[in-house]
Amino acid sequence: MKTTEIEWLLEPNDMMSFLVSIICGSIIGLEREYNNKSAGFRTIVLICLGSTIFTIVSKYGTGSDDRISANIITGIGFIGAGVIFKDRLSVLGLTTAAVIWTAAGIGMAAGIGYHALALALTLVTIVVLSLFTKIENLIGMYHNRKLLNIDFCDGDLRHLHYVEHFLEERHIKYTRISLRKQNERLFAILEVQGSDKKLRYLDEEIIQLPYVRAFS
Repeated sequence: MKTTEIEWLLEPNDMMSFLVSIICGSIIGLEREYNNKSAGFRTIVLICLGSTIFTIVSKYGTGSDDRISANIITGIGFIGAGVIFKDRLSVLGLTTAAVIWTAAGIGMAAGIGYHALALALTLVTIVVLSLFTKIENLIGMYHNRKLLNIDFCDGDLRHLHYVEHFLEERHIKYTRISLRKQNERLFAILEVQGSDKKLRYLDEEIIQLPYVRAFS
């Protein structure tokens, strides 16, 4: 190995970039691991560190340019897509995918030597993930929405009308999402909106309705 190659491998600024990247990834990863997310501690650290490695390598490649760094964005997009789950009515994992994208950006910032910026962006990310979650929960106390998947005892459409009237009496807004009949039974999905307290008591009341076989 040439002396020049050894020198850049051990360049203090690059070593500092690796250290900052690991610290930033660890901070974000700990928050994700604490909240039991699919992309946890090790995943976020490796994403952040990997982005730093590719950013540094792009500086020393033959005819070095920004192509390697630019392709990090594409690669991270595939990883982010892998943590997004979509069922028939909802999409899960968008925040985790956004965190992966942000961690890669922070790793790139560390890789080009903007260590203070990387650390500052890490703190901003933690604030968004923690403080903004509390704000969302506070909003949810006064305005929340959820889906009711109701399985009726039979196929009588009047029972659905009873449920809708039941919601109107409690001043709960609703939208009928889907309605189907199978094996002589009626199935309906309603989106309801109201305060967290109203929706919590709503579950307890719907359980006691005699014409509702099951709901979730």
